[in-house]
Amino acid sequence: MRRLATAAAALLAALALQPAAADTYPSKPIRLIVPFPAGGGTDVVARVVANGIGPALGQSVVVENRGGAGGTVGADVVAKAAPDGYTIGIATSSTHPAAVVLRKNVPYDPVAGFAPIGMIGTTPYILVSGLKVPAKSLAEFIAHTKANPGRVNYASVGVSTLGYLLSEQLKILTGMDLTHVAYRGASQAYPDVISDNVSAFLDNPTGSAGLVRDGQLRAYAVTARSSVLPDVPTFAEAGVPGFDTTFWYGYVAPAGTPQPILDRLAGAMRDFVLSPKGRAELEAKDVTPVGSTPAQFAATIQADRARWKALADRLGIQPE
Repeated sequence: MRRLATAAAALLAALALQPAAADTYPSKPIRLIVPFPAGGGTDVVARVVANGIGPALGQSVVVENRGGAGGTVGADVVAKAAPDGYTIGIATSSTHPAAVVLRKNVPYDPVAGFAPIGMIGTTPYILVSGLKVPAKSLAEFIAHTKANPGRVNYASVGVSTLGYLLSEQLKILTGMDLTHVAYRGASQAYPDVISDNVSAFLDNPTGSAGLVRDGQLRAYAVTARSSVLPDVPTFAEAGVPGFDTTFWYGYVAPAGTPQPILDRLAGAMRDFVLSPKGRAELEAKDVTPVGSTPAQFAATIQADRARWKALADRLGIQPE
């Protein structure tokens, strides 16, 4: 009985503190962990939204890049941070639902280890290559890989990422024989794609569209129509139907973060993402704004975890 009374008193004290926390939060800058190196698509989206919500919160949101292990190093920093609202992170389709399917001993649970704030938006995947690759269309690229089995390679930002899983799915759908080369982040992969050290990369237009427009990369196909590269065909239009997965970005906090603080962050994020300014900035990066609630975002993470597990099982991919 004494132990129960102590626990009840602690719970009541915590509940009593929550309104006060919400009233004074935030009283100092907020740290935003980006689990990939600077310059990639996730980093770009994280910074757009961080700059957008800072004024509404009355504090700056300071980005800290913590790349490694396909995004799981940075995600773990968020999971282990104090649940006080002063450390949050950007979560992606890779760092949360895909990572635990594709990597052994991921140090966090993508659902129980975090308090979802909300989904920012979604973006398609795009298959790109350098200009030295002797293929100008998806059909020609597929033929090129089949004529050179095992000698054409592709980049990913790690075996725990959705890009890797989808690249392996694309190999099965098309019969391509490609060799995998892993990078710490997209900003490290692109120079090698441009110079033809690696032949292809399935990534998001957020990081690649400018390089395509500048004539440094060739785009073969997208998984969904791209607003920033409207002339690039979808995979279905290019002869590979059913390859249409999109990628999402969202904000999360450590599990246990008080609900009033989550609501404050979620409201600021949603207001910016769905504002005319926020929409314009995200759509310029080929991100379709969503601005979901914490509950909706949690449901997406849970559902995608089961979805990617089923796909990995179907492809015979084991955690590495």
